[in-house]
Amino acid sequence: MGGLRKPFFIAALVLLALSVLVEVGSPVLLPKAPPDCSALRGTKPCAPVPAALPEECLPLHKSVCEGEGVNPDDVLRTQKENPPTPGMGIPYLALVDGLLLLTLALMGASLIIPERVHGRVQGLATLIGAVVALLSGIGLLIAAIALLITMVSLLCAVPFGTLAYLAVWGFFNRGGAAGTLGLLMTFKLVAGVCLVLAHQRFLQNKGLVLLYLTSLLANAVVSFLHGLVPGILVSITDAVGAIIVAILGLIWAVLLLVGALVSIVKVLRLKRMATA
Repeated sequence: MGGLRKPFFIAALVLLALSVLVEVGSPVLLPKAPPDCSALRGTKPCAPVPAALPEECLPLHKSVCEGEGVNPDDVLRTQKENPPTPGMGIPYLALVDGLLLLTLALMGASLIIPERVHGRVQGLATLIGAVVALLSGIGLLIAAIALLITMVSLLCAVPFGTLAYLAVWGFFNRGGAAGTLGLLMTFKLVAGVCLVLAHQRFLQNKGLVLLYLTSLLANAVVSFLHGLVPGILVSITDAVGAIIVAILGLIWAVLLLVGALVSIVKVLRLKRMATA
C-alpha cells in the first residue's frame, strides 16, 4: 500500500458504502401506489371506458366488458391488501457490492492495523463475511425463485390469476428504479476511477478487478431487464434479475470463502514454524 493516495481511496470507499446503503434502502425510497381503478365500480359489461381511467386499469375494464365475471371490488381489495414493492433486483445488488466493499475495507485496514495483525484479521474477517454472504445469498435466491414461480403461475391463470397478478405486481416503479440504477452506476464508475487514481496497483489485483466488473455487470443486467418488457411484466424480469445477481453473489461468496480458508491455513502454518 506504499504510495497510496489516501483521499482517493477513502472517496472510493465512501461511494461504495453509499451504493450499498441506497440498495438496501430502495424498498423505502421506491414504493409506488397502484393506479386508482375505483371508477370501474359498478361498470356494466361493454360500457365505455370511464373518463380519466389510468391506462394500467384497462385490462381490468376489458375483463369486465367481456363478461368474465371479474368483480372490480375484489381486485381493488387485493391491491389494498398487497401494496406493490419496488422489486428485488436493486436490493439484491447489495449482496455483490457488500463483498466488494468488504474487500476494499480490509485493504484499507492495513493503513491502521499493523501488518502482522492485519494478516491474521483479514483472513478471519473475510471468512465471516463470506459465510454471511453465502447464507444470505441462498435465502435470497430461494425467495426470488419462489416469487418468480408465483408471479408466472398467476399471470398464466387467465382471467382471475392474471388480474390478481396485475393487482399486486402489475405496477412496477420503473422510472424510480431506472433513476436509482443510474445513480448506483455513477457511484460505482466514479469509485473505480478513484481507485485507479489512489494507486495503479489496484489494476494488478485480478480478483478485485473481476469483483468490481461483476458489480457493474449486475447493475447493467438489472437495468436491461427492467427495460426489456412492457411495464406490467417488469416485476417478472426484475425477479429474474434478482436471481442472476444472487447467483453472482453466491459464486463470489464461495470464492472468498475458499481464499479465506487458504489464508488462515497459511497463517497457522507460519505460526507453528515460528514457534517450532
